[in-house]
Amino acid sequence: MNGARISRAVSEARLWQRHVEMGAIGATARGGVNRLALTREDAAAQRKLAQWAELRGYSVSRDEIGNVYVRRAGTDAEAAPVLTGSHLDSQPTGGKYDGAYGVLAGFEVLEALDDAGIATRRPVEAVAWMNEEGSRYIPGAMGSGVLAGAFTLASALARTDSDGVTVAAALAEVERSTPLPRRSLSGLRPFAYVEAHIEQGPLLEAHGASIGVVTGIQGIRRFVVEIDGEEAHAGTTPRASRRDAMATAVALISALQAEAADPGDILRFTVGRMRVSPNSPNTIPGHVDFTIDLRHPDADLLQSFGAAIHDMAARVAARHNCTAAVQNVSDVKPVRFPDDMIALIREATEAEGAKYLSFPSGAGHDAMYLNRLCPTGMVFVPCLRGVSHNEAESATPADLAAGTRVLARAIVELANRR
Repeated sequence: MNGARISRAVSEARLWQRHVEMGAIGATARGGVNRLALTREDAAAQRKLAQWAELRGYSVSRDEIGNVYVRRAGTDAEAAPVLTGSHLDSQPTGGKYDGAYGVLAGFEVLEALDDAGIATRRPVEAVAWMNEEGSRYIPGAMGSGVLAGAFTLASALARTDSDGVTVAAALAEVERSTPLPRRSLSGLRPFAYVEAHIEQGPLLEAHGASIGVVTGIQGIRRFVVEIDGEEAHAGTTPRASRRDAMATAVALISALQAEAADPGDILRFTVGRMRVSPNSPNTIPGHVDFTIDLRHPDADLLQSFGAAIHDMAARVAARHNCTAAVQNVSDVKPVRFPDDMIALIREATEAEGAKYLSFPSGAGHDAMYLNRLCPTGMVFVPCLRGVSHNEAESATPADLAAGTRVLARAIVELANRR
């Protein structure tokens, strides 16, 4: 009964308008957003969410690592809350739906509960997790990772961006511009978590399905490789005597790309960022660092390939008279969501009469860490051509609303459980 009531109360028009307004914060000329974690734009997005929450009378708070919570009270104030959400930060040339959809869908569930006149036993909270993208600060999913104990609060706060600004300093600036009541990480133990997200892949669109019932998340390892050589004049230094950090990095990346060749195209190897010093056109680079993003659903393969990165870096660097250091930044094991959570989302989808597919996520999400704390599930909706991390990212109002209705049915069921 409650499922049908809240489904009817989800407003496609209101949800779309929220996306329009949130998408204007950090908007780029090409239709996307640039809203890096703990920037003025990120703070403005948090402020907008808090303003909407205050109009509804919801409480809003921020914890020590910068996660923001919008809470709709339950009838049992002592009951563990049901959480839903995602993130508001973006890639530098990101889309308007990656992450923001999950936060806004969660907020729409709170509003739909109000509009349908449904009281829940458990509080329901929409959460905006801090630094999911990992664009400004490495590693990603930092806020949810600290909550789940994957990283210590101290180590996360000490992380620096490319300009040397720490998370602690950037968070302090956000708190000055957008002050919110403080909430303790130690006091939060959720009952369950469900995250809505655009698929960021082509499967749903290719099969004409409107909902993805997510079964888990493939494992992710991230590394930073630093190559040290020696700066020298580009015109006068013979190749035989060079200690060229850039040439070493290129050779290492090429070797790793070849090693990662996979006939099934399941192992994903990506070098996403490279920094060169002194970055002068007529000086042989003395230092290069770059990131590696490695993904696969098999934990053993991830571990063995990670070891190969260390070994290959040492060998290639030695051949070029350079040195290499490989830092293991994060290691997230493959995640399988609980069967009963998968079943709950599947049943909610079937109640909506929506066509769906069941499959694991190729992208990492905050849900991978929440799964350590509580039963967790995810709902996917299609995005045009599967394009994401791109200003061309696109989703339809109907698909966003369809996913939110499935989310709402799952949330109201969980929020009334003992």
